[in-house]
Amino acid sequence: MAIFVHKDTRVLVQGITGRDGSFHTRGMLAYGTPIVAGVTPGKHGQRFDDRVPVFNTVADAVAATGANTSVIFVPPAFAAGAVLEAADAGLELVVCITEGVPTLDMVRALPFLQERGVRLIGPNSPGLLAPGLAKLGIMPASIVKPGHVGVISRSGTLTYEVVWQLTNAGLGQSTCLGIGGDPVIGTTFLDAVEAFAGDPQTEALVLIGEIGGDAEEQAAAYIREHVTIPVVAFIAGRTAPPGKRMGHAGAIVTGGSGTAADKIAALEAAEIPVAARAADIVDLLRSARPRRRDS
Repeated sequence: MAIFVHKDTRVLVQGITGRDGSFHTRGMLAYGTPIVAGVTPGKHGQRFDDRVPVFNTVADAVAATGANTSVIFVPPAFAAGAVLEAADAGLELVVCITEGVPTLDMVRALPFLQERGVRLIGPNSPGLLAPGLAKLGIMPASIVKPGHVGVISRSGTLTYEVVWQLTNAGLGQSTCLGIGGDPVIGTTFLDAVEAFAGDPQTEALVLIGEIGGDAEEQAAAYIREHVTIPVVAFIAGRTAPPGKRMGHAGAIVTGGSGTAADKIAALEAAEIPVAARAADIVDLLRSARPRRRDS
């Protein structure tokens, strides 16, 4: 079992004929992801790589194929519109890979998704990979291994590094999830922790956070009260200067909040060991013990 994907997941790719969409669609297909349709306006009737039918609209693709999940590879100016189109067509899960989506576009889009019960991952996300089941996005399939460790990350590159270390240590993963590094995203750290806590396959959890916002602090508070499986963490940006964006749009310390020290303190207060270096996560996880619930 994994989080957010299942045996009945049927995927369409918005922007399937573009440069990034076509490249990563081939990678998803090679992994065995059940991609049943693509969407590019004006390309109806084509077949991607002679196997995936292409439609003009998401609604047409859903009606013809029964798709219930979308992965979005469209330019930033059109990404929020693509998310809204997917939600309006009744999809259950939308994974937005696009980076640079205007923040106000997402502020306007999220209430529409919430009203319809649509889960959004991203934007500015590498997606998710459930080893042995499905790859939705751009995570390299060669680094994963089926197992029982859940991974939640705000950083794509750090996700890959940590997952590769886990795999080399023989610690397979249940689901690897990149929630995205923008200030406004769909699925948050807290949402992901709640999902992993309810997944019987996940027996331990790795959190990879970074400076900016209070997502890690919220997750720590929830873990302290509700999670019993071992949890370890790493926070990137310990030496970041205040007011300077570090890589992601959401990775910025403002007004004295969102610092690495604040996040580490909140995690340690919840009895979550925090690695000083990403390379220390494996050893920290091996020594972690089941947690005691406070309530």
